[in-house]
Amino acid sequence: MLFPRFKFAMLVVGLGLSSILTQARSQEPMEEKREAQNILRKIQASAQKLNYSGTFVYQQASQIRTSRITHIVDANGEIEKLEILDGKPREYIRRNDQVSCYLPESKTIQVEKNVTQEVFPALLSGNALSLPDSYSIKKVELSRVAGVECQGYVFEPRDAYRYGYRLCTDKETGLLLRAQTVNPKNEVIEQIAFTQISIADIDKYKVKPSYQNTAQWHVENLTMQSNINSGWIVKAVPAGFKKTREMKRLIPAPASAKGGDADQLKSHQVVQMIFSDGLAAISVFIEPDTGNRTEGSLQQGAMTIMGKRHGEYWLTVVGEVPVAAIRQVMNSIEFKPK
Repeated sequence: MLFPRFKFAMLVVGLGLSSILTQARSQEPMEEKREAQNILRKIQASAQKLNYSGTFVYQQASQIRTSRITHIVDANGEIEKLEILDGKPREYIRRNDQVSCYLPESKTIQVEKNVTQEVFPALLSGNALSLPDSYSIKKVELSRVAGVECQGYVFEPRDAYRYGYRLCTDKETGLLLRAQTVNPKNEVIEQIAFTQISIADIDKYKVKPSYQNTAQWHVENLTMQSNINSGWIVKAVPAGFKKTREMKRLIPAPASAKGGDADQLKSHQVVQMIFSDGLAAISVFIEPDTGNRTEGSLQQGAMTIMGKRHGEYWLTVVGEVPVAAIRQVMNSIEFKPK
């Protein structure tokens, strides 16, 4: 919530006007920081500790995708099932920090460890205390999403390197029910929201994989090293963004790659750096250049993607931020040998 600035009128000289103003200004940002921390902490805790199941819709520009998520907490931690209901069938089963992705068309299971929960209704990792430096935060009127009463919050950006956000959380539990991204014209350019949600005890069978006869499926273990120091740096990250993770993945060659395709699609390592301000995120990917890519950028909804050649490497910067932020990051990527 953005606390209003105090109005002072006809104060008598000698009452310490300058000290009152200083105190008011110092307390206001601290109160706002505590408010931001409480909002995000409750959203994150609810996503991790509650049992819930629901269907949500993700809209990006003209594209709309529907998914179903079921989340259960038991004595061993979290179990989560995410089903993609549009397009090619996909299903993700997460047990704490390990995710298995089922791809029935290619009869493939991709397994990855050390994964953090940043799937809706969770939020990105980041320092909530620094949010008021990047956004003004307002608590707004109650609303309803999927038949559930929710509390609205508005995060307005303080600069041109991020978009604004409107969040609506369940009034009782704090679970995030709707998140909208808005541009400087206050137009919604991306949103994700539950259309049906149940927050209660959930039967465990609902988080079991839909595909049971997978003994003959191809299993790809996506090897990831976390908390690495690759030597790559970004010298000019937009204010408010902090590096939250740096990792290295071994991307296996597709099982279908043959002949000349195998040379282009062979296994290779990809370095990823993630920068977040607590709401928005920018990812930097560094991988060997295959020589067959075209430099340029693409924008769709809130998402901006930019690709560029850097010596023998190909750099990709992706984020749900304005193109100015992506360009600043791309132009300041350097390699500093360790």
